This record gives sequence, structure tokens and C-alpha cells, in this order.
Amino acid sequence: MKKIVLLFTCLFGISAFAQIKVLKNETLVEIGKDNSVGLYKKDDRFTVNYQDLNTANLNTFRSFSFQNLNKDVAGLYELIANGFIDTPESNIVLELPSDIIELHFEKNYGTPTVQFIQYINKNRKYVGKSQFLNKKQVDKIFGKTNGKAALYDKPATMNNIHNNNSNINNQQAATQASSAAPVSNGSRKPRK
Repeated sequence: MKKIVLLFTCLFGISAFAQIKVLKNETLVEIGKDNSVGLYKKDDRFTVNYQDLNTANLNTFRSFSFQNLNKDVAGLYELIANGFIDTPESNIVLELPSDIIELHFEKNYGTPTVQFIQYINKNRKYVGKSQFLNKKQVDKIFGKTNGKAALYDKPATMNNIHNNNSNINNQQAATQASSAAPVSNGSRKPRK
């Protein structure tokens, strides 16, 4: 009887481990990050990840995501950049599929800054707030300083980035080769 119970225990233990399934690792490309705020891309979905300063626990990170349907990432950047030039009187309210985001502009020590205020699940009770960001930080987050802003409309795979770089290098080499002056034959010996 003890052997039968032991046999069932071993079989149950093996079947419990067989329930673990390895999932495919999906690529997530960082467009830009500054301190505790970052912009990431997966396929055609962009995610802003930030440390929530509105909670007592400083280890709380929140995020909001949106599709880049009508060049929405570039539009969001332009909206923020224009807010730095001409500070709006009130917050700019953006409605996402699952959240409401407000862009809160404020001058800190004479420098225009912006803060993301997120109403989680469109519920005004649950609010997340990012740190205040200046123009330089926003440029870094949106990939304007590292050249990753070009990834807004391209697929977010490292193979495409590598292939694009090698294609650019090949095109540059071909352009240089086609525009180079021909070498004169004056220094060569004639062949027999």
C-alpha cells in the first residue's frame, strides 16, 4: 500500500512540473529613457513607463500604452514640445483606450516642464503621476537625441535595424565607388 501511495505521489509530482510552458520571448525596444520615465515599442504599440510619485511606495511603476495609428507618437511629442513654447492655461486631456492621460505643464525654477498624470482605467480615484520633465529629458525619452525616433514607423526588430544599417553602409560605399575618379594607368607597366 505504501508503494502505491508513493507511486501516485511521484506521478502527481511529475505531472505538476509538466504544466510549466516556456513562452516565446517577445522583443521590446527602448526608444528612450531618462531617470524613471521611458518610452518602449513592441510591434506597433508604444508604452510609456514611469515611476509613480503619487504613491507612498516609491517602488511603484505604472505605464500606459497606445497604438501608433495616425503617427500618434510624433503627435504626442509635438503636443508636448508646443506646450513648452506656449504653456497652456489648463491640462491637456488625452483619452487612450484604457486610460485618461493629462499633460500638466508648469514652470519649475523658470524652466517649462511637463508631468504625465494618469487616471488608471479611466477612474478618477486611481491617479498616477510621473516626475516633471524638461525639454531635454522629453527629447531623450522620445528618442530625438539617440536617433531612435526613426523607429516610430518601422517594425521594432533588431534584425531590421541591423539590416538597415548594413544597407545604408552598402549604399554609401556604392555611392563613393561610383563618384570616385578613375585611377590613371601611367604608373603601371604594360602587360605582354
